[in-house]
Amino acid sequence: MASLFKIGIQQLDKVGPRKAEQFRKLGVNTVGELLRFYPRNYEDWSHPLTIEEAAAQDSGCVKVTIEETVKPSRIKGGRTLFKVRVTDGTNDMVVTFFNRTFLYEQLRLGDSFLFNGVVRKTTIGYEMTSPQVEQGDKIMIRPIYQQTSTLTSKQVERAMLQALKMLPDVVNDPIPTAIREKYDLCELGEALRHIHFPPSPAALSAARKRVVFEELLILQLGIGLKGSNRRMTRSYPIQTDHTAEFLSLLPYPPTNAQRRVITQCITDMQRDGYPMNRLIQGDVGSGKTAVAAALCYTAAKNGLQCAFMVPTEILAEQHFRSLTELLNGTGLHIEYLTGSTKAAEKRRILSALAEGETNILIGTHALLSDTVTFHRLGLVITDEQHRFGVAQRSALTAKGHYPHIAVMSATPIPRTLALMIFGDLDLSIIDEMPPGRQKTDTFLVDSGKRERLYRFMKQHIDSGHQCYIVCPLVEQNDTDLLSAEEYVEKLRQTVLRDCRIDLLHGRMKAAEKDRVMTAFAAGQIDVLVSTTVIEVGVNVPNAVIMLIENAERFGLSQLHQLRGRVGRGKDKAYCIMVSDNESPATRERLNVLCHTNDGFVIADEDLRLRGPGDFFGTRQHGLPVLKSAKLSDMASLEAAREAAQEILAEDPTLSQKAHRPLVFELQRLFYSTESGKGLFGSA
Repeated sequence: MASLFKIGIQQLDKVGPRKAEQFRKLGVNTVGELLRFYPRNYEDWSHPLTIEEAAAQDSGCVKVTIEETVKPSRIKGGRTLFKVRVTDGTNDMVVTFFNRTFLYEQLRLGDSFLFNGVVRKTTIGYEMTSPQVEQGDKIMIRPIYQQTSTLTSKQVERAMLQALKMLPDVVNDPIPTAIREKYDLCELGEALRHIHFPPSPAALSAARKRVVFEELLILQLGIGLKGSNRRMTRSYPIQTDHTAEFLSLLPYPPTNAQRRVITQCITDMQRDGYPMNRLIQGDVGSGKTAVAAALCYTAAKNGLQCAFMVPTEILAEQHFRSLTELLNGTGLHIEYLTGSTKAAEKRRILSALAEGETNILIGTHALLSDTVTFHRLGLVITDEQHRFGVAQRSALTAKGHYPHIAVMSATPIPRTLALMIFGDLDLSIIDEMPPGRQKTDTFLVDSGKRERLYRFMKQHIDSGHQCYIVCPLVEQNDTDLLSAEEYVEKLRQTVLRDCRIDLLHGRMKAAEKDRVMTAFAAGQIDVLVSTTVIEVGVNVPNAVIMLIENAERFGLSQLHQLRGRVGRGKDKAYCIMVSDNESPATRERLNVLCHTNDGFVIADEDLRLRGPGDFFGTRQHGLPVLKSAKLSDMASLEAAREAAQEILAEDPTLSQKAHRPLVFELQRLFYSTESGKGLFGSA
């Protein structure tokens, strides 16, 4: 099978340089890659409909006999047209073709054909325009491939037929025979032939099962190898646990969940041989920052430097101020570095860092700069891990000698899925909220109640509180959604006209965004109209209302993050979702938020209803793009994980000759990802 990956796509008939370039745009350079380019959908031509049945469902495949043909004629615009009259034995239909004169010779009277397309019933009978055509005895399930502007699915199909002829009778199968038999999987050759041109629905189902399992197996093996490679590295072990000292500094008692997660992390940091590498999950307001501070305190007291990277400048400043106040008098030196740091101040910070005088450096992407040099970096923490790519986190950890790593996320990920996808990370969950944290009441309303909502907001503003309004767009486009900019202007004509209103969106320059957020945090803005840029932001305890327009445009996890911006103080908070979408599925999805504040319950529902797109993106977690499998297919994912563990238990480095095909597929799937580098050392 590997040899076909060395045969260029231009070796196929009728694939010249131009068409090869179009294939390259689809990620296909070789015959082997073409065979792994699976259909995105299928048309079922295996069960033709009658003309009447196809018209009832607007489109379909009909088997008809040619009754009459009309010679092609030239029409306006230089196009040609010809018509045929067909019958299915019960009803007649007129079929019109444009610019396909070659069919005139093929559609002979009395012959049977399959026509697939839109069927309409008019006052003069049934009509069909420009259908796809196949011989009547060619009953099949037809593949539909991703296309480009000049490369059609039909052209891909023709190339695929040639590629399959080059496939040997016995294909070198990456899945060991014992695993195939245990999980009832067909062989690779059969799977490839039937995934592209299935002879039956059952054959297609078996082929899909096989290619999905293989892709998830390769994914799980890659994750397993990453974890085992990490465990072979060295690190700075922590000699003394200073957690008790740190907890005595807190103005409030930590939750049991915070204590448990801190203990898990310190235990990892104290072992000799390989570093801590943990994903710390906690719902909005669960106290992840305090956990991070505890880890920094113990690491710094053991002579290690700590890097704490956050996604925004205002968040970096917030963490700097809170940690400086908390750790005052402990002898630890804390600095923060952002893109806005003045040149002279930056030189001072970098000098102190390189000399080892700075214990904890908090900052944004500025920490990744080549000029940032640590004396003894031993702990790296990234907050809101989904905002940073794998390459960025790797660049920061490369500034130390295998430092301990903690990535924190307030985006709840279903527990089972997190364990599988972040298999190279140990998982800690802060599943307890601090005492006194009030539940945010959540409501779903239609736009007819908007004026009433404004009056409700005005009452709270008059009593000294602040409000957020989130819009899905920055400026008006071809949809009927109100843009954030236009929304602000309309808002100034309502009962809120005397309030201090400002706008925040992702296209603003960083300095302007920080100015607006600082003003809002200082209570100088009553109503902040924003896009989802405030999903991760500063802590504003005085904000008590979150109004979300066109709520159906957001995923549940994203809505939950937005809701987390309010209810951070002692006063009652409200989240109000506005949507006129009447789809039962949409209403069901949005009502989940009205019934629970548990981020993990919401994450499970989001996964069930929308798939894993809200939790993962290849930029965020460094996983390869899956072509056929879905991470929401938990049964297949669990089976593949079990098989991967079985294989790695027998051959931890996949060095056995029998596993060479697996190694090839691993390298092929992971080669373009940051996380794929170093899976096999120098191999």
